[in-house]
Amino acid sequence: MKIGKWMLTSTLLLAIAIPHAANAAGTPITAQTNTDKTTKYRVYQYNQVLMEFAAYKQAESYAKGYTNSHVEEISSRKWLWNNFPRYQVYQLDNTLPEWQFTSLDAAMTEAKKWSYASVRDLQSTGWTWNNYPRFQVYQTDITQDAWKFTTMDEAVAEARKWGGAHIIDLSSNQWVWDNLSSEEKKTIREGALSYKVYQGTFSTDNWEFASLEDAISEALKWGSSTVLNKNSNKIVYSNNKPFKVFQNDSFLQDFTSLNDALNYAQQWGHSAIFMDGHKIWNNFASYQVYQSTKLIGEFQTIPDALSYGAQYSNAAIQTLENRVIWDNFKKLQVWGWNGTSSADTIKTHVNNTLGLDVDSPTYFELSDADGNMKDSSNSDTVKWLQKQGFTVYPLVNNQFNSAITTAFLSNANAQDKFIHALVDRSVQLGVPGINVDFETLAGSDRNAFTAFITKLTAYAHEKNLKISLDLPRGSVKWNHLSAFDHEKLGDIVDYVVIMAYDQFYRGSTSAGSVAGLPWTDGGIQEFLSYGIARDKIILGIPYYVREWKLDASGSLQSNRALLLKDIPALIASKSATQTWDKTYEQYRVEYQEDGFTYVFWLENEATVKARLDLAKKYDIAGVAAWRLGYDQPEIWKTILQAK
Repeated sequence: MKIGKWMLTSTLLLAIAIPHAANAAGTPITAQTNTDKTTKYRVYQYNQVLMEFAAYKQAESYAKGYTNSHVEEISSRKWLWNNFPRYQVYQLDNTLPEWQFTSLDAAMTEAKKWSYASVRDLQSTGWTWNNYPRFQVYQTDITQDAWKFTTMDEAVAEARKWGGAHIIDLSSNQWVWDNLSSEEKKTIREGALSYKVYQGTFSTDNWEFASLEDAISEALKWGSSTVLNKNSNKIVYSNNKPFKVFQNDSFLQDFTSLNDALNYAQQWGHSAIFMDGHKIWNNFASYQVYQSTKLIGEFQTIPDALSYGAQYSNAAIQTLENRVIWDNFKKLQVWGWNGTSSADTIKTHVNNTLGLDVDSPTYFELSDADGNMKDSSNSDTVKWLQKQGFTVYPLVNNQFNSAITTAFLSNANAQDKFIHALVDRSVQLGVPGINVDFETLAGSDRNAFTAFITKLTAYAHEKNLKISLDLPRGSVKWNHLSAFDHEKLGDIVDYVVIMAYDQFYRGSTSAGSVAGLPWTDGGIQEFLSYGIARDKIILGIPYYVREWKLDASGSLQSNRALLLKDIPALIASKSATQTWDKTYEQYRVEYQEDGFTYVFWLENEATVKARLDLAKKYDIAGVAAWRLGYDQPEIWKTILQAK
């Protein structure tokens, strides 16, 4: 994966040069179709990713199987289709997911099944329809919920079924209808004084009545009054004002009439009406834009909210039920390899980082073709790393030994032995996953390696472990000749790390960048074209460069690796010059010494930031640094701020 891993490229070239050797080994080589399977459309339910597709029609068809879903163009984050509802039904302040509708008629049909129901047009404020009762029927002082009606005609029709009935207009609390004759009313008034009027806890002797109608007439003269049936000791009437209007958290006024409360509340922005503690109405816009936890905008349509929210980082759009339907939160995972199992070195490495999420110590190695495993793991170090907040994915390698690996991959028992030892020990360590770094494989081992990774991943998943796999940044033109079936492997494992370095490696015959930015960009596109999911892809970042020594004629003499942390001092000591190289989109650094020209392509905070930007551009899962210990503090400040 790393500086010494230039041998991978030579192996691939060898595989290309001698394809018949692969055939002789019994592994057929098929032509690469070069079909681009890059996903271009992403399906969400609310703000949760469901699936990605290369074809729009597939994405739309899939999205239609879910409510509150949408299809988004990945590159632009533009919404291309959605089935978010237009209308929402409420009972008081409660709603249900199934009470969402695209048409008003459908919403009203559902709402009519419930009392105290309302329909909100999510593209406007307030209500479109409601059935809050206006009239209540009583028989003497007895009533029930079913005797509440929105119209006088409905109330009268019910009241006529009962003797001694009357109707209260809830918008004024007045007695507005009854079916009592004058003689019946006279008889009632001559009876016992059964009803007593209170204002709060206050009452007087002349506030006692035989007639409920008379008690109500008196109570209407006083605010917040009630009528008590002295015989049952129950309140049978209230002249309270049940509808309270607030603006934000400030109380404004209360009302007897819901309509009066509505008319008043509509005069104020961000107002709400409460009834018995329930927020039954508000004129908030349906879609609220937040930046982190701060409300920065409110909109009546999703397109308007999206247009506004996209202007801000760490923004999200919420519904009035606090469901997030979109966000642009993006926190890249940052991985780092240690290249060692030394506890002290590992601790030093991670202590010098900022923003590191995943640490990968080199703990395991394939010892031989029989599947024996070298175990350098340290449970105390793992516990220490986890206590510091790092996720640990121990690295396992194959010594980069082609012969041992070929023999191993042909031995099913050896593989089973190795897989169980590796996974079981990882479980003992308490880590959530493993990083697999098998390199320098023969092209003829392509199918056998895929089968091995399939078995390893299956057993790891049984033990609730994830598998991340390091793969070379190759070329769709010849990767089908290599040992790595990127497309199949990407489907099997949980993460794929692009080793996007060694564009020019130790064995190169000409000078060039370790990882030019256009070449790196193309590597991400390559992995996407295999159909590998974006949330699986981790982009490898080199923390080193390769310095090339040229003679007076420009012929290449040798090269060496320079660690990123050593570059500033080298540039200062050699009085080096820097010129922008458009080919690699990096600075070309050059200096003269002893008649030779030394040249390398600069890696620094700017190039690391550019690689992070590429990861964000393609919306992949994260980046991985080869390796920790090669770095300098400024790099981690850049990563922390940009991730």
